[in-house]
Amino acid sequence: MKEEIIFAGFGGQGIMVMGKVLAWAAMREGLKVTWMPSYGAEVRGGTAHSMVVISDEMVPSPVVTNPTACVVMNRPSMDRYEDSLTKSGTLIVNSTLIDRQAARKDIDVLEVPVTKLAKELGNTRCANMIALGALNAKLKIVSMRALVDALKEVIPPDKHGLIPINEEALKEGAKLVSRQ
Repeated sequence: MKEEIIFAGFGGQGIMVMGKVLAWAAMREGLKVTWMPSYGAEVRGGTAHSMVVISDEMVPSPVVTNPTACVVMNRPSMDRYEDSLTKSGTLIVNSTLIDRQAARKDIDVLEVPVTKLAKELGNTRCANMIALGALNAKLKIVSMRALVDALKEVIPPDKHGLIPINEEALKEGAKLVSRQ
């Protein structure tokens, strides 16, 4: 098994947290992992992406040029990364903020209104966890338990009050995939 994933959006959408939670969860389950964040010039509001490679064998490089999966949280990210996906790759699209359909027909596209759903849960900042829950359910990378446990590692102790809503968001994202 090997997944090369890019999470992309603008600063403040939790792009780095998505990648880091998945990386920690995969390590908890004994997989080999690399995680590489990349911030735009402005950080909050600027472009951001993180690359995660997960494998059952050693990972020689953290750089992802042709991802097997991509989560795009805004239109510029969709425009930038859609073409780089491998054939039969998985594209998770935040359909609340992205106003176009995927152009490629040789990839698996899952449109999820993550920002809208996060607002309905009571906190738009958990949109990233809805997207991560959907991605993980689609690709079956790690267990839900590993993701939830990883939240406790990644979220700073002074923000642990946000763990319950993020756990709910992960589960909501997973439910969306199971309903399809």
